[in-house]
Parts: sequence; C-alpha cells; structure tokens
Amino acid sequence: MTDEQKAHHNATDRQLRLLVGLVVFVALVALIFSIHAIATGLVNTPPLVAIAALALAATASTSAVVNVRVNATKFGQSWTDIVILVALTVMPPPWVVVSTAVGIVIGRFLARVSPLKVAFGTGKDTICAAAGGLVAYATGAHFVQGEPQFHLTTLFLMLLAVTFTDELLINPVISLATQTPLSQQIRRHLDIRLGFLAARLIVAFFVVWLLSVNHDAQLLLVVPLLILTMHLWYLSRIRKRDERISWQGLATSAEALNDVDLDRVMAVAVEWAPSLFSADSAEVEVFHTDQPKVVRGTAGKVALEGAWPADAFVITTVLEGRTDRRPIGEFRLRFRGPVTLNEMENYKLRTFASALNTALHNATAYAELERIAIVHAHDAAHDALTGLANRRQLIDQGQKKIAEGHSDGVIALLLLDLNHFKEVNDTLGHAAGDQVLKVVADRLKSAARPADLVSRLGGDEFAVLLTGLPAPAVATHRSEGLIAVLHESIEVEGMQISVEASGGIATAPSTGGIAELLRRADVAMYQAKRSGQRIATYSHARDTADIGRFAITGSMSSAVADGTLTVDFQPIVDLANGEVLAAEALARWHHPDHGTVDPLRFLETVERSGLLPAFAEAVLDQALLACVSWREAGFDLPVAVNVAPRSLLDPRFPGSVMTRLRTHDLPPDRLILELTETLTISQLEVVDQVLGRFRDEGVRLALDDFGTGYSSLSVLSRIPVHELKIDSEFVTAMETSPEAGAVIRSTVDLGRSLNLAVVAEGVDSEPQRRALWEMGCTAGQGHLFARPMTAARLLAALHRGSGGRPGMLAPALHDEGAVIRLSPHRRPVPRQRSERLPHLGG
Repeated sequence: MTDEQKAHHNATDRQLRLLVGLVVFVALVALIFSIHAIATGLVNTPPLVAIAALALAATASTSAVVNVRVNATKFGQSWTDIVILVALTVMPPPWVVVSTAVGIVIGRFLARVSPLKVAFGTGKDTICAAAGGLVAYATGAHFVQGEPQFHLTTLFLMLLAVTFTDELLINPVISLATQTPLSQQIRRHLDIRLGFLAARLIVAFFVVWLLSVNHDAQLLLVVPLLILTMHLWYLSRIRKRDERISWQGLATSAEALNDVDLDRVMAVAVEWAPSLFSADSAEVEVFHTDQPKVVRGTAGKVALEGAWPADAFVITTVLEGRTDRRPIGEFRLRFRGPVTLNEMENYKLRTFASALNTALHNATAYAELERIAIVHAHDAAHDALTGLANRRQLIDQGQKKIAEGHSDGVIALLLLDLNHFKEVNDTLGHAAGDQVLKVVADRLKSAARPADLVSRLGGDEFAVLLTGLPAPAVATHRSEGLIAVLHESIEVEGMQISVEASGGIATAPSTGGIAELLRRADVAMYQAKRSGQRIATYSHARDTADIGRFAITGSMSSAVADGTLTVDFQPIVDLANGEVLAAEALARWHHPDHGTVDPLRFLETVERSGLLPAFAEAVLDQALLACVSWREAGFDLPVAVNVAPRSLLDPRFPGSVMTRLRTHDLPPDRLILELTETLTISQLEVVDQVLGRFRDEGVRLALDDFGTGYSSLSVLSRIPVHELKIDSEFVTAMETSPEAGAVIRSTVDLGRSLNLAVVAEGVDSEPQRRALWEMGCTAGQGHLFARPMTAARLLAALHRGSGGRPGMLAPALHDEGAVIRLSPHRRPVPRQRSERLPHLGG
C-alpha cells in the first residue's frame, strides 16, 4: 500500500470512528433518560419475565441475521426491530430501551465482533427503540397498569420510525466504510430491504394480535421462536434466490466468455467472477503467450494496476492444457478474510474455471490461426529472401493502380536484371549471392519513393512500380536514380563486388493491364542487354512480340507441314586456303501473306512458345537431309545446330538425336551441337550426364560465344567440347581494341594447348581474315566468304569453287604446302550470331 493510500485509509478510519461515536453518544442520552424514568417511577415496572424475554429476544435477533449477496456485495438484515416493536406493545418505552441495549450488548459480545461494531450495533438499536417509544408517546399511546393502550395505526407508525431510524444510521456508516456515495448506498438493494420490511411488519402484527387476544406477557417468550422460524424460512428463500441468480450469472458469464479475443476473455472473467463468488476481486494470468499476461479486476471493472495486499486470502485454480496437462495459467479469487467454499460453491468454481479454460484455449487457438493467416498472407505477397513484394503482389497492386486510372499521374514499371550475377553464385557460392540480393533490395527500397512498390520477381530480377509520375519522361529519370544506387560496390566475404544492372522501362498501356506492362518492360530490358545500354525504354517498333507479330507466329504450327519453314546454311572456311569445312543451319520462314519473315521477328517468340520442340525437330531433320545430299555429292561436311537449355535437362534428348542420325544414316561426328557458354555453367548433374552421353556416342560439341561467359575455364574443365567459337564482337573490335586482340590470342593458345579447334565468327573483311590467321586461328565464318543460302545453292557453290577449285570459297593466303589443315574430326561448325537457329527442344 502506498503512502497516499495509507493516508486516505487513516482519514476514512477517523471519520468512521467519529460517526460511530456520535451514534453511541445519542444512544447514551436515550439510555440515561430511560434509566432515569425507571428509577424515579415515572413508568410502571413490567413483569420480570417480560423483561427477560425482551432481553433474550434482542440477544437472539443479533445472531439471526439474513445475509444477502448481490453483485459481489453482502449485507445483513436482522430481526431486532421486530423485537423492539413487539416490546413497545407490552411494556413502557424506557424499559424497552434498557432491555434492548442489554440484549444487544450480550448478543454482540457472543458473536465476537470488534468493539467498534459492538458499540455501533448497540447504539443504533438503542436509538431505534427510543425512536419507536417517542412515536408511541407522540400518538397518544398510554399504559394502564402495564398494559398498552393504542391503535394499530400507532403500531404501523412505530414500525416506520424504527425502520427509518435504522436506515438513517446504518447507511452513512456503510457508505463511509465502503467508499460508496450515500445516494448510491441508499438505492442499493432497496427491493430486498423493502421485502424484508414487509416480512417484519407481518410478524409484528401477528404478535400484537396474539397478545391482544391473550393478555399474557409471557407470550413474549414465543417471540424468539417465531423470529427463528421466520428467519429460517426467509433465509431459505434468500439462498434459493442467491443460487438462482448465481447460476444465471454463471451461464451468462460462460456465454460472455465465448469470445475469440484473448484480452476480452480475460477481462470478462475478472468482471464476472467477483459477483459470482462474492469475492473482492479476481485475477487471470496466462503463461503460454509471448509474454505472460495478467488481468485483475473487480465486479464490472478491470483494473490492471495495483497489487493485492499481502494478507489477502486468495483461492487459486490452475488452468491446465488440453493435451499435455501442463499449466497454461491461473485463475485467482481474493477475499478480505479467510473463506471456506461449500460443495456447491466449489462446483461452481470448477465449472467457471472449465469455461474459462475452454475460452482461453479457443482464443489462443484463434489467435494462432490468425497469426498464421497473417504470416501466410505476408509470405504469399512477399519475397522470402529480401522481404520485398513478390510477383503476386506486384501484379495485384499494379492491376489495382491501372484499374483506378491515371488521375494521379502516369504509371510506369522498371524491370531490373543484375548483370554477371551468376558469376557471384558460381565463384563465391549461393550464400554470397543471397547477401548481394539483400543489399540490392535494401538499396532499391531506400531509393524508391514511399508510393513506389519495389518487388523481386525471382532470381536476380527486380521490379519497381512507379506511380504518380507527372510525365512518361520522368520514369527514365527516376529509373536512372534507382540503378545508380547499385553502382557502389558491395563487400561480401571480404571482397568488394561491383553490381551492374540492365533495366527496361514501360508505361502502363491502354489495354492489357499489368500483364502487358510486365511484358513490355521485359522487352525493353532485353533490348538494353542486347544493345549494352544500362536502361532502355519500351519501343513498339522494336517489340518482337506485338499483336501483329503474334498473328504471324500464330500460323507457325502449319509452317512445317506446308513447307514454308526452310533452312539456309552459312559455310565456314579454312582461313588459309578458303576450303569449306562445315555449314551451320539457319531457319527461314516464307510466310504466305507476309513473305520472308526476318528471324528476329519470330525466333524469340517461338523459343518461349509450345511450338519449340516441333520447330527444332523440323530444322534438325532438314539440316541432316542437307548433310546427306552434300555427302552423296562428294562433300562430306558436318552440320551444326544449337541446343536449347531445357534439352540439356532431359536425359532422353541424346536418344532422340541418335535416332535421327541413324534414320539418315549419318555418322555421329557429322553433327555438331553448339552450346552457349552461359547455359552450360549451371553445374547440374543431369547436364553433365547428357553431354557425356553425346561424347560417348561421338557427337561433336562446340562452345559458342566463348569469352563472353563468366566461367570459361571452369566450363572447359567439365564440358567435353571439341571446338571453341570466338564471339564476333571480339573480331569486329580487334582492329581498334588491344584488349579484344588479347582475348582472341589467349583463346587460340588455349585451344591449341587443349587440342581444340578454334573458329572466329563475324569475319567480314580480308584484313580480319589475315589478322586472325596470323594469330593462329585456322577457321572463320562471316560475310567475307558467303551469306546464308539454301542447301542446293551451297552445293552449287561447292561445285563451282573459287578459281576453279571445287570446295573452295576464297583464294588462298599462301602456297598450298604451307598450310596445316584441320583434321576432319576437328572441323568447326560456323554460324552467324544475328541469325542463330532456335535451340533444339527436348
């Protein structure tokens, strides 16, 4: 208890003692006047038996108290006023005052109550007897030889005087002791007090009628027995009422506990429990939450603060778990003094605790389900690694923004793809790669505006939905700022890693929604990658998948059957003497309505569609047929096609290729499969198995775009390739870039040391041819020798030759004897980068 609470308690105690002292003083005055009247003979002396019966009845009335419990409060109603009223009908008031005082003192001491209660109880009842006597004298009642003479009206007025005086004295004291406003105390339990008043009036009139019929004062001895009978009857009625109210309250509280909110369940428990069990307060503590919760309260009120007094009497009920029976909490009731619950009360306590336990389980289960639902909803809309929005949330939010219209500005999407990110995973491991992705995510989120949505679509691909832009051009400016934050190096495992990204920007289209916006941003991003730009804005003219082109590729399924799909071939020659060493198959489509369709307009779409397997098989068949025709004409040239990434993941792919070779009766080494370097560094076991099968069967493998990948040497240590193809970018730049020349020299030296053929792509001029030959590169491919042509035209060119030499497409750089020819099994297969055959489907 705090000092302030102690001071308040002491002040209340002083006021209470003063009020009790005033009551005792008034009672003493009444008692002194009564004794004086008796001593001076102003009143007659009634029979001794009447005096003894009155004192005995007063003593008994103090023990026969009906305790009533309502809403956690308990108050008592005694029968003393009946004793006083009956006594005033048979003896003079002074004797009633003295006898009542004596009987009440004896009864209070026998009840072992505190001296303060003895003083107040005796003083109150003494004053009540004096008030009844004054009413008797005031209404003209008089006594003739000890027998009272008055009307029934006087009896009724005396009862009102005694009752009113009792209420007038006891309510202020209770109000002060319980800190309850006096007006509220007077109204409290008024219905019960009025009922009790009616019962007392009935008993009083019955006794008076009995005495009026038989004028024998000894009948007062019957009053205690009558009072006891009435007491037991009324007590039984009150108990039944209390039990009915209590069970109704228990049922109502159990219904109120049926809530899914844990805090509400605990609050309901401490609000209802005090009234159900007549406790001063209640407490519920729950253990199994993240932090133990404690809720404390009184009837109808939750009080979270304050501690119970150390001397409080507490009844504790353990709340057990349903499965492991371990305690999940405790339910406690506090009383001011020791309390013993009877069997019925213990049963009610167990019932209430069981309902509370069930409610706590239900609430915690619901809270857990709600928590799981929130987690699942968050996980469904967010990337697990970076915490950013995922593709699903981007689509939902983007579609909502687009549906709302452009009233608040232009909507744009920036699609980002990290360059060379796979190198981080392959070199430093996936843990390092994850760390880089987290840093990138944090930087993008910090640089974006609050209204922008930053998301990770998967892998190293990110997207930022830009909203509220004043103009489309602002999207480029904002996107450059977002990409700029990635330029600062990232420290991973003590190493500084530079992060670069390619970005595509697209504004929301008028039709197609978020799906079309994503597609356009994807197209722009790949445009940026191809052109080497950091950012590219979507251009309809460069979109290889617009509606018109989709209409073109929609008829691709019939291209194979109707003969509109053909294959052209570009030769590769010996750089020294111009001899044709091989040819690469390049797809061509002659559309009936649109004429010859540029491969750039349909290959990318075909690769992403379900037509890829049939398309690639048709190209492979035509390539092998051309190889057979050349061989039969005396030109044994290998033919090459590219391999789709997913084909390398299919263990059945080698068997399908070998079946076609046997169908065309071609040796396996007449087919060379080109592998893009960046697609063979995944280090998946199935890829190694597929490539190992080809090596064992004799099919030759060429590593395309060598030098542009991220793990060239590691690829050569795993992939059983026969040839390396130098990317055309290095050939084009070698005349002006020493670095490009160095890459070509190192590739040629590497091929020579590993016994691999080396082919240069994009040879378009004689100076390039001679420079490559001087570096040691023996084979080349490009427009200098020939553009792509049909199989028949290539065969005619082989027959015609150069300078009358069949099989030659260029004059020799030197004498025939100075040339060291490639062995047949090392002959490379050329192709032109800009017209690559779509990958074979598995």
